[in-house]
Order: sequence, then C-alpha cells, then structure tokens
Amino acid sequence: MKQEEPRSWSIAEVARLSNVSSRTLRHYHHLGILDPAYTGQNGYRYYGRQQLLRLQRILLLRELGLGLEAIAEVLAGQTSQLEALAVHRDWLLAERDRLGRMAATVEGTMTALRQGDTMSAEDIFKDFDDNPYEEEARQRWGDQAVEASKARHAAMSGAAKKALMQEAQDINEELARCFDAGLTADAPEVQAAVDRHYRWVCTSWTPDAQSYVGLGRMYVDDPRFTAFYDKNRAGLAPYLFEGIKAYAAARLS
Repeated sequence: MKQEEPRSWSIAEVARLSNVSSRTLRHYHHLGILDPAYTGQNGYRYYGRQQLLRLQRILLLRELGLGLEAIAEVLAGQTSQLEALAVHRDWLLAERDRLGRMAATVEGTMTALRQGDTMSAEDIFKDFDDNPYEEEARQRWGDQAVEASKARHAAMSGAAKKALMQEAQDINEELARCFDAGLTADAPEVQAAVDRHYRWVCTSWTPDAQSYVGLGRMYVDDPRFTAFYDKNRAGLAPYLFEGIKAYAAARLS
C-alpha cells in the first residue's frame, strides 16, 4: 500500500522540496502571496497541499518573467486552480513552440554551414524576436538617446560587453548584501552600490535625476526588469528603486 503523504509540511521541508529558500518563503508570506496553512507553537510555518499548489503557480509565473507585484495581481484574479494551471500550461506550450522554432533555425544554419550552402539574411534571423525593449526605450527617452546607446554598445569589444554584464551581476550582489543587512536606502553602503549602478548605466546613456528615477520605476513596474533584479533576492528591484530616488535627490538634482 502506498504510504499516505503528510497533511502538512514544515517550511524547511517545503524549501527542500521546491528548491526555494526559507527566507524567500517568509518573504512571500510577508508580501501576502503565500500564507502558510498555520503557524505551530514553536513559531514555525507549516504548509498544506493548497499552499504547495499555490507555490507551484508562483514559481511558474516567476519562470515566465513576472515580478512579484504582477504575480500578486494574477493570483488575486484566479480563483480556480484548474483555470490557473490551464493558463500556465498554455504559456509554457507557447514558449516551447517559440524555442522550438528558434532551435530549428539554428539547426538549419548548422546544416547550411556543414554543406557549404549560403543562407539568406532573412533565414539567418528567422523566428528570432526583435529587441522587446527598444520601442519602449524610444517612447520613454527618444530616438536620439536610443541610437546613441546602440552606437556605444556596437563599438564595444566582446570582452567589454562581457565585462559589462559581469558588472551588472556584481552590482546586484552588492545590493543584495545591503538588503540582507537591513540597510536603509540612504545608507552610505547602499548609495555606494547605487552610484556604481548609475555609472554602469552611463556606459550606455547619461540620465538626469528625472530619467534615472524613471528608469528605477520601470524596474518595479515592468515584470521583465523586476525578474532580472529579484532573481538575486526577492524584493531587490523596489529596494534599488528606493536607493535610486535617494541618489537622484542627493547627487543629480
């Protein structure tokens, strides 16, 4: 006979099963997107099957690039678990199909190279999406700023581009350490990290106080950007935004 699973799981067990840290689970509780089934006399959080299913939905939405605020809105609007899972399934199947088309294009390129054939320029980039941020950037900051940024990026060597991406990761890790230490947005350590972030942004364009704050607000409002920062630590995007506002008021105004 198959042994019946327990009715509840401790926060440590859920962390192990889902590969999500206990800290992140507590953060989800604090945000109100994943309440435990109950809290034991020992103060530990315990989760039932309903909470596990809800966590699965959160992780699926995170995988699709949504930020925590957007996830909260999605969860609030979905009352049926089957309905929610059907939506997630459709998203995942669509993403599978998109990646499959891209893989087929790459496979075609490999075949052409092996056989010495020449692919047209259109075929080389078939099924690859356009830059999803460029049009938004043009609307926010204008054609001149975007073209200048693209020109700077195009002039970089491969090593320089790699170093730029590494710097972005290093900045996120520095901000995460400040976040873990509970430092306020205007703390010297946080402002030093934000200054580093501002200088990183300036490799592409030089924002003034208003546009830098606007960039920080986009980190919070746009799930794609939120996911980039929150992958280091849940809540890092709004933490950076607060730091940016303090930095802009003190250094750029």
